[in-house]
Amino acid sequence: MTGTLSPAERQQAEIPEYPMPRAAACPFDPPPELREQQEKGALTKVRLWDGSTPWLVTRYADQRALLTDPRVSADITRPGYPSQAASRTNNIGFILMDDPEHARLRRMVTAPFTIKRVESLRPRVQQIVDSLIDDMLSGPQPVDLVEAFALPVPSLVICELLGVPYADHDFFQENSRTIINRHSTVEERGAALGRLSEYLDALVGEKTGSPAEDLLSRLAERVKDGELARPEAARMGVLLLIAGHETTANMIALGTLALLENPRQLDALRETTHPKLIAGAVEELLRYLHITHNGRRRVALEPIEIDGQLIEAGDGLVIPNDIGNRDPEAFADPDRLDIRRDARHHVAFGFGVHQCLGQPLARMELQVVYGTLYRRVPTLRLAAALEDVPFKHDGSVYGVYELPVTW
Repeated sequence: MTGTLSPAERQQAEIPEYPMPRAAACPFDPPPELREQQEKGALTKVRLWDGSTPWLVTRYADQRALLTDPRVSADITRPGYPSQAASRTNNIGFILMDDPEHARLRRMVTAPFTIKRVESLRPRVQQIVDSLIDDMLSGPQPVDLVEAFALPVPSLVICELLGVPYADHDFFQENSRTIINRHSTVEERGAALGRLSEYLDALVGEKTGSPAEDLLSRLAERVKDGELARPEAARMGVLLLIAGHETTANMIALGTLALLENPRQLDALRETTHPKLIAGAVEELLRYLHITHNGRRRVALEPIEIDGQLIEAGDGLVIPNDIGNRDPEAFADPDRLDIRRDARHHVAFGFGVHQCLGQPLARMELQVVYGTLYRRVPTLRLAAALEDVPFKHDGSVYGVYELPVTW
């Protein structure tokens, strides 16, 4: 069959598909195809669902360079941007915009995520964590750690921060799962996004007339002053709501599983109350596990040369941070979990002007969780075989659907 193809068609057929199949022996490791490509060279073409062939960037240094290069755009509306979004219009907020509009909107929600403001929330997060552990310890065993602990912690925190009723958590969790599920159709994803937008739009409307001490009330004030359109405020609320609970919840459960599979590392973390070691463990787990395996997406605005390869203007870029964080040029023995490693230079939160806005909050929540759960439940262990744990191979956010544990 290949003999009947033209040279251009043969070249197209030989380009591997992305995302790569997850066939790693260890469920915490990136697909071996990504490691093979990283060893071969800086860039390669990959084929997406629509037949387009963006560049796959696997090396840590090249990822950081491109994420800060002004010749690279995060704007989803630009031709060549590798996205399966419901439309080419920007419908998910400022993370898919370029400056100056990205910077204008981001500044409106920066204040609650400053380190000082986040640290003031630490006692409340500690209270939430301890309360959920109390409930778990007083209930039956085994328990699903995802449902009982990993998901409620960040959901309660982001609800309080935004001013979203936690009673509605089933609604927003169900719709956010649809949005990030790789197998959702464009129509299903768009409908879920519409439902969440309507929900947040109604909340912004309520807070316009009855403000409180929360982020949605601040956005409502911006709407009232004419600085922000109400649909923009709702989209920003959707973005913060999804990002604020999905990613951290998956890190809590997946991090716990990784530690249970690395008992010496778990012992070292369980036996310390030293904030520096706990913070270091968080950074290492973020490096080792990074949960957004679909890669950050960009498009080149001008020609860029990397390691002898020419990226043309209009070429898409796929930048998977999971393999960047396993680059041996940046991290010695990268496939080993070592909570004493200095991993602060990882790219789990991205890099450059689009670096994750909520990273101080995520770090603080994980510090409280990892510094509390294993100390308070010292005999915590899996209540199922590792091969029976259901991993999220179908989502853009990686993790586990359930984590049965006992003690």
